[in-house]
Amino acid sequence: MRTRILRFGLYADEQGLAWVRGLVDRTAAPRSARIVKADVVRAYPGSDMTTAEMYDFLAEQWAIEHPGQDSGAREAVELHVRLVCSLRNWHAIRKAVLKALCPEGMAPHTCRVPWCGA
Repeated sequence: MRTRILRFGLYADEQGLAWVRGLVDRTAAPRSARIVKADVVRAYPGSDMTTAEMYDFLAEQWAIEHPGQDSGAREAVELHVRLVCSLRNWHAIRKAVLKALCPEGMAPHTCRVPWCGA
């Protein structure tokens, strides 16, 4: 087994980040994947680019889906989760987390946390 990384661009506050991290935890555990580390990235090392610049479209998505509402403490970040598992389990975990982030499928709806699979 190797260390693999899940990356998700999110427009979330601390509560939203905790919810997404919980999804990853609940999805990884039954698949014999061990989470080694989870980080919230706001700037890319060795680059002048920030996650706010990279995922600015997620803030726009939230504004469109919540017209007139204050975004509060939400910010565009990238969640990096390092886990030890097989490639097959990594694919299964990623697929399950993405499905849980957006359970309504392709029908028009509002995501709890705007996201992008990175």
